[in-house]
Amino acid sequence: MKPRQILVTSALPYANGDIHLGHLVEYIQTDIWVRFQKMRGHDCWYVCADDTHGTPVMLRAEKEGITPEALIARVHGEHLRDFTGFHVGFDNYYSTHSDETRGFATDIYAKLRAAGLIETRDIEQYYDPVKQMFLPDRFIKGECPKCGAKDQYGDNCEVCGAAYTPNELKNPYSAVSGAKPELRTSTHYFFKLSDPRCQSFLRRFTTEPGRLQAESANKMQEWLGSEGEHKLTDWDISRDAPYFGFEIPDAPGKFFYVWLDAPVGYMGSFANLCARKGLDFSAFWNKDSQAELYHFIGKDILYFHALFWPAMLEHAGFRVPTKIFTHGFLTVGGAKMSKSRGTFITARSYLDQGLNPEWLRYYFAAKLADTAEDVDLNLDDFSARVNADLVGKYVNIASRSAGFLAKRFAGQLAVADETLPVFAQIRDAAPRIADLYEAREYGKALREIMALTEAVNQYVDTVKPWELAKQEGKDAELHAACTNAINLFRLLTVLLKPVLPALADQVAAFLNVAPFVWDDVGSVLAPSHAINTYQHLMTRLDPKQLTALVEANKSSLAPAPAAPAEAKKESKPVEKTAAPAAESTTIGIDDFTKVDLRIARIVTAEHVEGAEKLIRLELDIGEEKPRQVFAGIKSAYDPATLVGRYTVMVANLAPRKMKFGLSEGMVLAASDETGQTPGLFILSPDAGAQPGMRVK
Repeated sequence: MKPRQILVTSALPYANGDIHLGHLVEYIQTDIWVRFQKMRGHDCWYVCADDTHGTPVMLRAEKEGITPEALIARVHGEHLRDFTGFHVGFDNYYSTHSDETRGFATDIYAKLRAAGLIETRDIEQYYDPVKQMFLPDRFIKGECPKCGAKDQYGDNCEVCGAAYTPNELKNPYSAVSGAKPELRTSTHYFFKLSDPRCQSFLRRFTTEPGRLQAESANKMQEWLGSEGEHKLTDWDISRDAPYFGFEIPDAPGKFFYVWLDAPVGYMGSFANLCARKGLDFSAFWNKDSQAELYHFIGKDILYFHALFWPAMLEHAGFRVPTKIFTHGFLTVGGAKMSKSRGTFITARSYLDQGLNPEWLRYYFAAKLADTAEDVDLNLDDFSARVNADLVGKYVNIASRSAGFLAKRFAGQLAVADETLPVFAQIRDAAPRIADLYEAREYGKALREIMALTEAVNQYVDTVKPWELAKQEGKDAELHAACTNAINLFRLLTVLLKPVLPALADQVAAFLNVAPFVWDDVGSVLAPSHAINTYQHLMTRLDPKQLTALVEANKSSLAPAPAAPAEAKKESKPVEKTAAPAAESTTIGIDDFTKVDLRIARIVTAEHVEGAEKLIRLELDIGEEKPRQVFAGIKSAYDPATLVGRYTVMVANLAPRKMKFGLSEGMVLAASDETGQTPGLFILSPDAGAQPGMRVK
């Protein structure tokens, strides 16, 4: 198969705020699709940039007492940090405030003007008499002229979706000062979308099969109207000084409206990548380009991407998008994200709470389809789905098999039995799953993969390696069962890699193989291939972590306490220091040696009926029979993942009679009492330690 040439973009986040979980719906969706294409061997490039121009950036910088350039440089670092934290793998993350974007914006404008599609006219525009500035559309608010909704912006209504001019708003007011704006005359520059050439092109573009999803195409027809109607008005592409952006050539004091140069930022970011990688920019953007161009966007900016942007490209002599993929908004618990409820959750707060970013990647993927329907984050469902699917079903396969291979067979595999029906099931399903990834039907793809995961678990339950390990003369069967399980786990990981890239790389390291590609689903690991020692791949999600996350986002809204008078004079940031460790009492070596610490192998592990925190363990410490210990680690571990692991226990602790039975020791676990790293972590000895060895 000849590699496809693909360029992919996500909408440009505005450089005036934090990345939040609502943003991540789009970037995770895009990243999954790009990773899938790369796994298939295609030349796929993913570019994005901060959208940096406009009045909001100018006013925020003014408020902070810094230049707009300093503000956008800082925010760029914050945005890239947060995207990287969620494994969003941009090939280039750039800025629209760049020489490349300025050059393309100026070039497109000049070509549109040469084509007779730019004109100037004097217009009445709202002016804030308090701030002494003309107000951009988004800084004028009032009642929608179509549906009457209050507090709507001056360019489009978020309730009914209508587009209009600020002059059409009812009861307008300045969002900057609150003052009633005055109408004043100013000369503005317009892109003539009403021109028959633009109207004809856009009717064709928006109805071509595959360009837009059906619901998006229908929305475009509402805005365009039927043949002969002229509902699409000319587009005001200029703003008056003061304004942070690119000045229009030969028009002092006039600047390109941010929405003109924002999508041009896709070109600017890719040009910057081409210069660094030696790629051919024209092969992707020329009129006759055979490459594919895809935009992933939210439904709130469809108007700009499906009408203004394609018209700009077409009439400036560039290629137009192959397809525009539109998605819905994020709700939390069925409601709009709310700062007061703590559900307006930032990406940084999620990561700072110690939550695994791939939990969210999996959950969003399980909810996504090729529609613009909203995606709901239900925190209870989030916890249950992650723990059941990722830990209970998927990771469980490796944890139940790898230990036996390491301890009994030096980590070497036997011959995989590819005649087993479950191998055929996975390989038969792989092309269907590939088609679903291609179509962005991630929810359907994950349902298929989880059904396969259940089939693999049924195989493991049938062969019962933990029972074979206890029986004399069953080594060959045990070796075969664990080899098959590990190979099946590998195939499932290949299918999941677009969604769980970091975990897939961990699995590749554990299996001692190169990073997975899609074709790996057609092969098994060779006999005698040596795998590495199994390390725990994923912990369970503790619902308390989600409670803490919501609380953290609530507390961020509280006003900061007033500083002492002297402290207010200090302009430097105060460096936070770690809390001191809890004071401990010094002991002597004689006291320490009284504690008998032993290496223990977990023989069995199971839930305790009626106990919220306990898991019942049977621990082999080299004695005639295993000891029973009740450990309060249920919030952190699935019992099935513990069997075969080695840990450390206190062997001379007085037995404790509990309502569930006698506990004959204690396992050691670590936790962060400051709450910065939530969870429990049982201790594990180095490879080679044997049950019964004393820790000293």
